[in-house]
Amino acid sequence: MSANGRKCWVFADGDLPPAGEKEPFGHEALMVTNLNRKRANIRLEVLFEDREPVRDVSLTVEGERVRCIRLDKPLGDARLKIPPGQYALVVRSDIPVVAVFGRLDVRQSNMAYYSVQGFSFD
Repeated sequence: MSANGRKCWVFADGDLPPAGEKEPFGHEALMVTNLNRKRANIRLEVLFEDREPVRDVSLTVEGERVRCIRLDKPLGDARLKIPPGQYALVVRSDIPVVAVFGRLDVRQSNMAYYSVQGFSFD
């Protein structure tokens, strides 16, 4: 890994919870940390089990900042809405960043939030 992260991250186990009666049964989030002074230009790809991938969802993370992106909300300039269910997320950056994927699941009484390190490469 470079001193400031990697340019490509893959999170293979997305599983967005369905909407509840009043609120979602949880959510997933992507946290991207940019340790560089320069802005990071991010492109997301979303892969599904039963449909074609969605590519080129654009995001930015300013230098020396973190950006937390709720995946149950519209994403990027394209305002992509990921449907509930299985998906994978590919994060590509023009400069090295650090990315972590988190999940809050409240479908059970023992609510859990946990983060997952993705597979990274340049």
